[in-house]
Amino acid sequence: MANLKRTFLITGANSGVGYATAHTIAAKSPDYHVILASRSITNGQEALDEIKTSSSLPIKGTLSLVQLDVTNEESIASAVKLVESEFGYLDVLINNAATTSGGTKPYTREGLRNLFDTNVLGPMLMLQAFQPLLEKSIYRDGAYVIQVSSGLGAFAQADNPKNPNYPHPFDAYRMSKAALNMMTVQAQKSLGREKGFKIFSVCPGLVRSNLRGKSEEQRNAGGLAGNPLVSGRVILGVLEGERDDAVGKFVHEDGVYKW
Repeated sequence: MANLKRTFLITGANSGVGYATAHTIAAKSPDYHVILASRSITNGQEALDEIKTSSSLPIKGTLSLVQLDVTNEESIASAVKLVESEFGYLDVLINNAATTSGGTKPYTREGLRNLFDTNVLGPMLMLQAFQPLLEKSIYRDGAYVIQVSSGLGAFAQADNPKNPNYPHPFDAYRMSKAALNMMTVQAQKSLGREKGFKIFSVCPGLVRSNLRGKSEEQRNAGGLAGNPLVSGRVILGVLEGERDDAVGKFVHEDGVYKW
């Protein structure tokens, strides 16, 4: 048991926050194994190869890849079988995959379904599917679950005219992240109490990402986006117990957000 590695699975790990988090974790310890989950196996393989050959942030741990589309139950089930077969347990689930597609006006029912399917239903079904493997976590402090959320999903920010996030539209996206935050609260009340899981919503901040689109201006948010490696370090800190006093809460780089 002592020779087994702490195992992390990150959805949407081929770019943005997911990629940076995978890289940060893999660079931290030879005792860490990171499973990059990507809807596109080609994009996932490119990301894995880039991380492995990085000279700016050399890795110490190990990496593997799984095809996983969080909007497809068969894909989720297949990923569970692969992780179970190769490892027999999972220590950390990071629900990072997200989209803004379908969240702009004029809204359509199909578009909104796509948005909520990825941002809310996907994480909920992922946690349900991987729960048996998380219950087998070998980590001394038990299983951790990270929901990569956004300050845009906080009611306290959306309803406060003095908050910088108050004027932002993105109605549907904000709704989806608010729903994801409620999932964190409810899951921590049940799985935290019954299974000892530690579940957090984490706001990564505004960082370079394909979430807003693939053009340089969209990725960089007009020059406002920061380095996603900062988000990776915040998430790693949570997973190494630095924020256990805020378990079940909505954490960010500098503290805890009000819901």
